[in-house]
Amino acid sequence: MRVFTLILLLCMATFGQAQESDTQSQLTEMIFNDPTSPRKGAEKPALMIVNFTDYNCPYCKQFDPMLEKIVQDYPQVQLVVKLLPFRGESSMTSARVALTTWRQQPEKFWALHQRLMAKKGTHDDASILNAQQKTQTADIKADAQSTDSVKLNLILSQVLGIQGTPATIVGDQLVAGAIAYDDLEALVKEQLAKANAQ
Repeated sequence: MRVFTLILLLCMATFGQAQESDTQSQLTEMIFNDPTSPRKGAEKPALMIVNFTDYNCPYCKQFDPMLEKIVQDYPQVQLVVKLLPFRGESSMTSARVALTTWRQQPEKFWALHQRLMAKKGTHDDASILNAQQKTQTADIKADAQSTDSVKLNLILSQVLGIQGTPATIVGDQLVAGAIAYDDLEALVKEQLAKANAQ
């Protein structure tokens, strides 16, 4: 249903049948406040980081621990994860399993997420199941709602012009690709200062 709503909003905006501010507000809500998107960090954040990522992306696997370290080092930051299956069927399968875990057993999501990110190379059904077994989530089966969440993420990525992973929104900046930790931290400090000045 949310996918249909987003498409409808975008079509209406394109043909001038919706106020631009309404469309922008709905889009912002879907990016930052979608409850089906995993999140960690501050409950009332001064700064939100939204990371579009793929469990088969080697650059995502390098960048993900840096994002988790930022959340640990800066308690006023919240990290939101948007899974984008850009790299084949196993990307879609792992994304769906992870998103279903977030909805059904959120306390086990981060362990599964880290396990899926830690695998070198591309996932297959066996490696996804192994990650689930290691995190005691093997009883969780991907469902239709997780498919809808992935579709929404794919549409959002098109709207934002994201062509690869990782892609990360830090405050009002969209960062394409993985960057060094020092550069990420500098951007976070800059965006926090901007947020605190408002």
